[in-house]
Amino acid sequence: MKRAAWALGVAAIAMSGAWAGAVSAKDVVVHAGRLIDGTGAAARDKVSILIHDDRITAIQPGFVTPQGAEIVDLSTKTVLPGLIDTHDHITAGWHTGDPIRNSVTRSDYEDAIEATGFVRDTLLAGFTAVRDCGANTAVIVALKKSIDGAVIPGPRLWVAGTPLGPTGGHGDAVNGLRTEFADIPHIADNIIDSPEAARIAVRRLKREGADLIKIMPSGGVMSIGDDPTHQLMTDEEIKAVIDTAHALGMKVAAHAHGKQAIDHTIALGVDSIEHGSYADAGSYKIFKQYGAYLVPTMLVGERVYQRAKEHPEQLNPSTAEKALVIGPLLQKNLHDAYAAGVKIAFGTDTFGLSRHGENAQEFALMVGAGMTPMDAIKAATGNAADLLGSQDVGTVQAGRYADLIAVDGDPLRDIRLLETVGFVMKGGAVVKAGGKPVT
Repeated sequence: MKRAAWALGVAAIAMSGAWAGAVSAKDVVVHAGRLIDGTGAAARDKVSILIHDDRITAIQPGFVTPQGAEIVDLSTKTVLPGLIDTHDHITAGWHTGDPIRNSVTRSDYEDAIEATGFVRDTLLAGFTAVRDCGANTAVIVALKKSIDGAVIPGPRLWVAGTPLGPTGGHGDAVNGLRTEFADIPHIADNIIDSPEAARIAVRRLKREGADLIKIMPSGGVMSIGDDPTHQLMTDEEIKAVIDTAHALGMKVAAHAHGKQAIDHTIALGVDSIEHGSYADAGSYKIFKQYGAYLVPTMLVGERVYQRAKEHPEQLNPSTAEKALVIGPLLQKNLHDAYAAGVKIAFGTDTFGLSRHGENAQEFALMVGAGMTPMDAIKAATGNAADLLGSQDVGTVQAGRYADLIAVDGDPLRDIRLLETVGFVMKGGAVVKAGGKPVT
């Protein structure tokens, strides 16, 4: 894993020269023809966003020009906060739908080097922040540090590292392999089968640089042989993870499809439920009671569903069978959860079936499931920042990072406009303008 991190560094250095100019900032004023600020408030016309170094200092009505400030003219555009994807797998590409083949033909080195392109594509698509919900810990932490150090371009990362789950559950890399592979060092270092193992694993991830914890209390779709409707972690194991993480100042995201896993995990204090396929009216009451977020991840559901229908041979048989059931449930679940008043945060579960940089295609699915365009945007801005626990990103307000995007037209009328972001600023530095990267 250390060598994989080293490989990432080598790739990063090779890319750094072209982006060196995108890391310096100064006094800037952005003239925004229309501003959607990410709070859910009504859009405002003709405003100026004042920026010093990497932070917003003020938002003023009209187009003002402070002395000495560089003007960024977006007076014919709609400006929004940089978007946030709260469920991504930004080191993962699509190579085959067979996890066994991937595990024996690909290395962490390849993932590390490939990820330098994925983070660039994601940033250029307008996503200036990402919560990564599962990756090799050494690789994702090194990737985060390389972005933070301006070695490579990419979004701000909040990283979970390796997800934690039970033997035989979603995330057990030994599923489908011969039993002796379970003895290979590190292949199953994310397995927790007791509260004590859970506490140790959380503390280890904190030590290794994780920002949050991802757990797998239910079965999954892409895994082999497990059942998404079953709760596979005990309540005691789930509680040990959540209590330990919260004591360390870390939030917890839970992959959960089945109702029992959803309901129990929320009641035990989890911060977000990822997917939530089999939630029902009773589940939504529990969501609201405990203030948990739902991250619906419909884009991955749609892509896996289509692959299972059209090319089932590209998936393992277990995945193909489950995808045909789970895919349609995700849209119904979001519709019902939104109608019930559950808090929603934007997340795509991008890992290759939907390509990195296509994250904004989730918006049309959210609106199609019944969300208003403004609430879908808020899910990827203000709500997403709240789920991250960050006061630095997600809205256009004084004190926040100057992370901005701009599009032609009005995304409140056509949400698909967010799929073609023409302008991106991160921390006061323009990284895309006129639809092209700034090098």
